[in-house]
Amino acid sequence: MARILLAGGGSAGHVNPLLATADELRRRHPEIAIEALGTETGLETELVPAAGYPLTFIPRARLPRGPSPELLTLPGRLRAALTTTGAVIERFRPDVVVGFGGYVSTPAYRAAFARGVPVVLHEQNARPGLANRYGARRAAVVALTFASTPLTAARGRTVVTGLPLRGPVAELAAARAAGTADRAAAARELGLDPTAPTILITGGSLGAASINAAAADAVPRLAATAQVLHLTGSGKSGPVLEAHRRAGSPTNYHVREYLPEMHRAYACADLVVTRSGAGMVCELSALGLPALYVPLPIGNGEQRRNAADVVAGGGGQIVEDSALTADLLASRVAELVRDPEALRAMGERAAAVGTRDGAGALADEIEATW
Repeated sequence: MARILLAGGGSAGHVNPLLATADELRRRHPEIAIEALGTETGLETELVPAAGYPLTFIPRARLPRGPSPELLTLPGRLRAALTTTGAVIERFRPDVVVGFGGYVSTPAYRAAFARGVPVVLHEQNARPGLANRYGARRAAVVALTFASTPLTAARGRTVVTGLPLRGPVAELAAARAAGTADRAAAARELGLDPTAPTILITGGSLGAASINAAAADAVPRLAATAQVLHLTGSGKSGPVLEAHRRAGSPTNYHVREYLPEMHRAYACADLVVTRSGAGMVCELSALGLPALYVPLPIGNGEQRRNAADVVAGGGGQIVEDSALTADLLASRVAELVRDPEALRAMGERAAAVGTRDGAGALADEIEATW
């Protein structure tokens, strides 16, 4: 019986691919033993146990990006994380350690290398993070979401698998490719008109202030163009709801803070306005959904890079955050929605870039390693 230790946590961007991979391995090998490493402050605290996998917490050993008091305590926290991780490896005796980046992965890689355990790592973003740049030095496999990602295995093999997608999204992608997706059923669940052109606006679970602000100011024009489902992010619906009220409360402009069943929103959408986190870009391209991507303007520029391949392929457009206004948003959406044939072709080009079975491809690499 194979034994797999998964390392990744903090954001949904790390946890969702981890769980998608775990589920695919368990589907293939019901007897497999899988455990996960995480911290007490990330989403993994809820998502991993809910999916039925044992989770061990390790001390958070984040490397600050600049000088800070946190840097002074890093050596001690890293030693503690290595000690905890090493104890898990010695107890669990995994055949492979699979890391998904983030500060949980660095001690997992180090502890695995020290004990001769093979490492498979998956890099989600177009610009690799520090943990995976370290892990790539000795990993047996470096698996990439994007072919353009500048990360290669120094000793092992480098492959492009795409992103392991959440189960419901992967199932919807397969159904859309087969022409069997049930838009009407999803629309009924969300209280939408399945026959109306539908725009999905979302900044993710935390929302995106600039997208919310532009959309709020454009409510009357957007509602005159198409049906809108606007997911504002938790606790951020107030200004949008007030703008909606001022616009006369158009019944085809639907405002919610958060939707756990995002696959239902995707099933209804004809165009998406969103940030370009790796998970979002991969889900939309796998689904063949055209999008206006508004990259987060902070960080190291990875969001712009994440969308580069699908935009170059004609499956999406970039709108700079600094240029995003109500006028630009309303006019760009209207231009696309009023040309259904162009919008359909844009979706087909997105699908040509997307990968629907990233979990299967990564599971193949893990199987070949144990």
